[in-house]
Amino acid sequence: MKKRILIFSTAYYPFVGGAEVAVKEITDRLTDYQFEMVTALMDKKLLPQEKIGRIMVNRVGVGVPKVDKLYLASRGYKKGLLLHKKNNYQAVWAVMASYGGFAALSFKLKTGIPYFLTLQEGDSFEYISQRVAWFKNRFKKIFTKADGLQAISNHLYQWGKKMGFSGEFSEVVPNGVDVNIFTKDYPQTEIQKIRQSFGFPDKTIVIVTASRLVEKNGIEYVIKALKQLPENICFYICGVGELEERLKNITKRLSLEKRVVFTGYKDHQELSKIFKASDIFIRPSLSEGLGNAFLEAMATGLVTIGTLVGGIPDFLEDGITGLVCKPQDPDNIAQVIKRASKMNQEEKNKLHENVMKIINARYNWEYISSRMDYLFKTIIS
Repeated sequence: MKKRILIFSTAYYPFVGGAEVAVKEITDRLTDYQFEMVTALMDKKLLPQEKIGRIMVNRVGVGVPKVDKLYLASRGYKKGLLLHKKNNYQAVWAVMASYGGFAALSFKLKTGIPYFLTLQEGDSFEYISQRVAWFKNRFKKIFTKADGLQAISNHLYQWGKKMGFSGEFSEVVPNGVDVNIFTKDYPQTEIQKIRQSFGFPDKTIVIVTASRLVEKNGIEYVIKALKQLPENICFYICGVGELEERLKNITKRLSLEKRVVFTGYKDHQELSKIFKASDIFIRPSLSEGLGNAFLEAMATGLVTIGTLVGGIPDFLEDGITGLVCKPQDPDNIAQVIKRASKMNQEEKNKLHENVMKIINARYNWEYISSRMDYLFKTIIS
């Protein structure tokens, strides 16, 4: 008989970030379980219930993101209780200490069934503290009432402990990389065509990023760094977010419209080809839970530049697996980009070789799913 787990997550497909990808990759592989989810609706066009992969997804709310997140946090557990009467879950899983975390906490307090917390947060802890200031005591209980803890980086693991987690078991289990997608070889003619679609002149050195356009990802500092770099270095930005117009205005003010392209959201299949057609990956993060995009770029063989914040030091070592820059520092970012642009193929190959050892050992979905299977069985037993 399949083990039954109820998931509370603030968002789920078609809203996609690292946490959502991780949940789907893991649940698709764990066939011994029956998964059901309660999440926020956030779009009136979406169905209140549908099967996505191996998860039956139940959406609550009215289709307005801010309203639905608050509704999930305060009343979402009631939907969980109705589902529990029918399915008799053996564990509840909170994906992040967010709105879904509040709902999972309430469900735990009402039912007493084992409660498992995953930490995937990418925002700084200071920012999170400000957001939950009015509910700090309740927020802390998301940690203190958890029976088990999984964090995707050492950085988040220490935060979970600091916030008061004292359950019986805890482990760092990172998110993974779809190695088959990001190491796939494409015909050179296809890669050349994609590179030409960027719209940059021949012999351009293409810097690429895959980032939500939000403050924490530091994209504006790369744009500002371009002013100090040769004209043949250009920036291809994959992603959407609240800062898009501001970043476009900065680009225009600095007269960099011909060297900076905003291309919107790209899925993994598209990103793999874009990375193959580029020369350098960069994201000078101010905070980061883990940073899957770094690992994906590294897997394609790109020289990857990042900051040593949050979970990034788990895999980024200067000159060994990638290059390190300082956050919020256009001068330093420009220097590191110059350093990357001067690397020869042998140096690039060595970085790729080093990082693939790490990815194959710790950041592949089969290994990650096996660890999550162990953790789920532990909490259920």
